[in-house]
Amino acid sequence: MGNRLSKIYTRTGDDGSTGMADGSRVSKADNLFSVMGDVDELNSHIGLVRAHFAQAVAAADANTQPLPARLQRDEHPAGTDFAQALVVIQHLLFNIGGELAMPEYEAVNASHIEWLEQQIDTMNTTLPPLKDFILPTGSVLVSQLHVARCVCRRAERQAVILQQQRPEAIRSTAVSLINRLSDWLFVAARFCTDPEQVSEVLWDSQVLQKLESNK
Repeated sequence: MGNRLSKIYTRTGDDGSTGMADGSRVSKADNLFSVMGDVDELNSHIGLVRAHFAQAVAAADANTQPLPARLQRDEHPAGTDFAQALVVIQHLLFNIGGELAMPEYEAVNASHIEWLEQQIDTMNTTLPPLKDFILPTGSVLVSQLHVARCVCRRAERQAVILQQQRPEAIRSTAVSLINRLSDWLFVAARFCTDPEQVSEVLWDSQVLQKLESNK
């Protein structure tokens, strides 16, 4: 357990640097902090997903709006795990931040990546084959999952740049986990779509064709 934070501001970062766990100071312009920031932002978006999901569950409990069948615990095992999966993912992202601050600290490993893959496979068993491109929209919950997916992809891009620049700064397992998490978020967005309420919104070539024809 670390020391309790008794003072939030220290003024030590006013020179544009940040203190690392080993006592060294690194410029805030370093790409390391781009990755840290993206991972932190992604974690916040997952927190918002949790809030939207909790509201959906509460609405279902109050009988004001049904929960998608795929998310109901008595319909499929994945529904039981979804809320807890979000909790686990937030902890994994926090651990990646720890690894970035302390390169000698290993907090994510191959078993975590395998867990994500098992989650993806389980959710996929409930979904129809994807034959068309889908647009990142739908319910608030689904839309927020797509926002998280986009932020996750950005975090992955920055992580790959950091890995190429300084391989010792980020573990390959962390990069792989972020990559797999973006897949999880895409499948989760489909998993949380309720066919009886808001169907998946497909890309439609006729939308732009109609626009052109009206000119």
